[in-house]
Amino acid sequence: MDKSIRIASGQGFWGDLPKAPIDQVRRGPIDYLVMDYLAEVTMSILQKQKMRDPSHGYARDFTGVIREVLPDIAEKDIKVISNAGGVNPDACKDRVLEAMEQQNIEGLKVAVVDGDDILDDIDDLIAAGHALNNIDTGRPISDVKERLLSANVYLGCRPVVEALRRGADIVITGRVIDAGLALAAMVHEFGWSLEDPDKMSAGIVAGHLIECGAQVSGGNFTDWEQVENFAEIGFPIVEAKADGSFYVTKHEGTGGLISEQTVKEQLIYEIGDPSAYLTPDCMADFTSVKLEAAGPDRVHVSGIEGRPPTATYKVSASYSDGYKLSSTLVYSWPKALKKAQKAGEILRSRAEALGLQFEEFRVEYIGVNGCSEQPLTGELLDASHDEVQMRVSLSGPDKEDLNRFGKEVAPLILTGPGGVTGYAGGRPRASAVVAYWPALLHKEAVTPRVRVF
Repeated sequence: MDKSIRIASGQGFWGDLPKAPIDQVRRGPIDYLVMDYLAEVTMSILQKQKMRDPSHGYARDFTGVIREVLPDIAEKDIKVISNAGGVNPDACKDRVLEAMEQQNIEGLKVAVVDGDDILDDIDDLIAAGHALNNIDTGRPISDVKERLLSANVYLGCRPVVEALRRGADIVITGRVIDAGLALAAMVHEFGWSLEDPDKMSAGIVAGHLIECGAQVSGGNFTDWEQVENFAEIGFPIVEAKADGSFYVTKHEGTGGLISEQTVKEQLIYEIGDPSAYLTPDCMADFTSVKLEAAGPDRVHVSGIEGRPPTATYKVSASYSDGYKLSSTLVYSWPKALKKAQKAGEILRSRAEALGLQFEEFRVEYIGVNGCSEQPLTGELLDASHDEVQMRVSLSGPDKEDLNRFGKEVAPLILTGPGGVTGYAGGRPRASAVVAYWPALLHKEAVTPRVRVF
């Protein structure tokens, strides 16, 4: 009898449905629970949190979930893999061990996978000849080195597989690729060779299909009206086989929809070249994928091919890039659009008169015929609307200048056109702009680390 394993997605991003991983554990049989918490901006947020408090820097929602399901995963022998460790996987591990001790849960091993955080190594890497040029602009990372907030390598499945082979029941990682969480489970369970690009690609496709949680089971679906019971949407499960084929499904009795269409939409989500989806483990050929409906909420996926990986890791870095400020006011009939336009002119004039520094100054008029400009002339369409929302946005290098501008918005109530509302939120405040810096780094420059506790 062919062996198969059930890998359940519990989170698609930090802030996803809190109940989803609990339902995955309790509403039906699974072997693995994988939870993806990290996006590019998430790493910079976690880095800021760690700078303020050295005990933070991980996705704290994860430890709450683990605390809830610890008895379930111990009783049912479910393994958990998550990149919730962020920039502080050790702190995350400590909270999990504390929960195990408090609940008298024994016999579970917790592993930490890290080595992805290269923020403190930037000077040494530059000195060794790794310019970490921006993929999009070609600029060296030295241009923004003093403003860096985070810098992490996208590790692949290999260190996670090692953790599982060393007996880990809960694997907490830093920046491991989203799809690598599910791929690691398949490599471990089926004994796949890490040098087999077709098998690696099959695992990558499987992981990619469930990495965004309910997005493959009806969430964010173009034909959303076909989806039943969004309120109790079921998160996806991959039922994988050793030959690289698998089914995408979900627990019976849950809401949502899994069909060829939902699977296809997720398949092409954020992939770039579909014939060469680049990962640390392989280049997956998404054009080779074969899909076939196999019953209600069940799609069979097979035929996946791939090629060996490149010699580099992708680096996701972030840096401080000034500040931004936005605010809105709503102008009512009559002549709502003209009032909003005049208000924008007044704000620009007052900002210039104060000598404030800003790089961008933009005023938008929301609610003007759905589209705000004539396609040929660029002029605003004449609108007989009852109300128009004026949104003013600025960006610039000086936080205090932007905050000073924020004091000019509320005075429009009595010093500008009449019929205005929507000012109950108080003065707008400037917030930091975090910019993204993608780069490549040779794999030889990075040493992933695995520790089991």
